Amino acid sequence: MMTTGIDDKHPKNTPMRPDRQTDTSRIEGFSDAVFAFAATLLVVSLEVPRSFAALLTQLKGFGAFAITFGALALIWSVHRAFFRRYALNDGITVFLNCGLLFVVLFYVFPLKFLTESWFSHLVAEKQENAISISPEELKQVFALYSLGFSSIFFFLTLMYANAWRLRQWQNLSPTAAWEAAMQARHYGCFVVVGGLSIVVALLGWGIEFGLPGLIYFLLGPICLLHGLWSERFKPKE
Repeated sequence: MMTTGIDDKHPKNTPMRPDRQTDTSRIEGFSDAVFAFAATLLVVSLEVPRSFAALLTQLKGFGAFAITFGALALIWSVHRAFFRRYALNDGITVFLNCGLLFVVLFYVFPLKFLTESWFSHLVAEKQENAISISPEELKQVFALYSLGFSSIFFFLTLMYANAWRLRQWQNLSPTAAWEAAMQARHYGCFVVVGGLSIVVALLGWGIEFGLPGLIYFLLGPICLLHGLWSERFKPKE
């Protein structure tokens, strides 16, 4: 008899039990495929060099590619950590995960453009292939980048909040439940900082020296303070 993977005794959106991870693995497999496709988009526009000079020109963009790929890898590792902690495949988790993956594909392009633009002005400003961008256009690029950044961590925040909501169903220990709530607030800090960067970019404050990007350095002290505050409420088992 064909089964749906969801116990008929439970509501439609009730997740399967944590010991049945078949569909959870399918979610992760699909997610990994999307991340792999996003990584492909980073290099899909590159052509095979036809001369040594052309090869050297492309190699100058290696730094920008490395930073962009590193950012994508960090997002993947954060996504992987969630599914290592919680074997969830309820409707809300699937919806939020799909939203996150959609934004990741969108996020690749402003991230790639912003990084290549920065490297272009840093090491290739006088070359013919240097990226030209006006201050007004830079405002919009920063805003798009921050929108993608905020959206990714917005979905992660909601995923952890949903994991905390289902803490009793998952039989999470008090420490694990505390961690779910703490991680939701942690990534919520990322959303707030990204939103602040959007506001600064749209207002045009400090565009000439990259203030919308420098704002992300606030994440360090904010997350540190949040971590210290959260430790005060960590259950003692």
